[in-house]
Amino acid sequence: MKKSLINALLFLLVFAAFTGCKKDEYEMIKIVKMISVQQMRALPVGMTKAIPAKKTGKIYIYNDYLFINEPNEGIHIYNNANPGAPINVGFLQIPGNVDLAIHNNILYADNFIDLLAFDISNMNNIKQVKRVTDVFNQFYLPGAQKYLYTYKDTLVKKQTYKGVINDLAYSNNSSSGQGGSMARFTLMNDYLYTVGTNNLSLFDVKTASNPTFLKAIPLGWGVETIFPYENKLFIGTNRGMHIFSATDPANPVQLSTYSHIFACDPVVVQGKYAYVTLRTGNMCMQASNQLEVVDIEDPTKPKQIAVYAMQNPHGLSTSGDNLFLCEGNYGIKSFNITDKTKIGNNMLQHLNNIKSFDVIAGPKSLIVTGDDGVYQFNYNNAANLKQLSIIKGQR
Repeated sequence: MKKSLINALLFLLVFAAFTGCKKDEYEMIKIVKMISVQQMRALPVGMTKAIPAKKTGKIYIYNDYLFINEPNEGIHIYNNANPGAPINVGFLQIPGNVDLAIHNNILYADNFIDLLAFDISNMNNIKQVKRVTDVFNQFYLPGAQKYLYTYKDTLVKKQTYKGVINDLAYSNNSSSGQGGSMARFTLMNDYLYTVGTNNLSLFDVKTASNPTFLKAIPLGWGVETIFPYENKLFIGTNRGMHIFSATDPANPVQLSTYSHIFACDPVVVQGKYAYVTLRTGNMCMQASNQLEVVDIEDPTKPKQIAVYAMQNPHGLSTSGDNLFLCEGNYGIKSFNITDKTKIGNNMLQHLNNIKSFDVIAGPKSLIVTGDDGVYQFNYNNAANLKQLSIIKGQR
């Protein structure tokens, strides 16, 4: 009976992770493997030589460095002092890594179910300083706490798809940096906040090299992103946006929930407004493609003031009077947001030749994750973005 349940779970995981055709003849699926926690913690972790990314995930900036996650593999580190010529300085190998954040020269990263802390004060000698075990539960198989599942992308011929499923193997602050709107890790007031699929977890990082897990707050299913702003945490879910007060950073208190239709949902905040994107695709079924503007002046009573139709909006970032919005396969757009009720009429530029996922309006450049790499633009004029460089992926 137990084996049948695991088989069913693995089938659903593969089916849910299916992402469509790569070419006419091929499909991309995810091969799921089950490994023990002991095996997971024996996997190699640490710095290796600089290599190009095969696939780009979350992005993060800290001082003059750009960190690019390669999903489930680790973090590529670039010296980005000159955004026109970023230098690949090394690869921090971390199996099962998807997210990161940095505080006082300590880099925090997920390693499947564990949190790892690395001292990056010397980029030529990055050292792991702590492992906090069993704090992320999304990789555990239900009822099997000694085992977890991992996965990798795999190209298979269409006619062999069923066979692959049946052949699954058994055995995935100023002193802080800046992440994108798709982030699940964020820092505020000497605390690290992370969101899983159904909770908010808190870590005390007052001593940065010694992160201490405090507690997990249940949020319900469908949690996707977290964004900090003025002692508040804005948590995007596929059903709405939770607003938490972090005035007492060790005890965040939920103030309200802004609800919307079922949709994938990153959020960014500037002033008294939150900008929320909703999109179709992936697991976000029966959704709309739109940008919503929410008045959060009273965070206990968020209210929608405008909705704008989009093509397939993903991540977004604000800078001054401008909003930069990733449109997935449809490119990236910039808007003037001075008048919140006319954003749809104030698009400044649309670059439709980049498949964009997330964006950071950084101090030196606009950083955009694309399908074929990470782009950087001069955005002094939001109506005329000028490409500075591209960090090409190796597919």
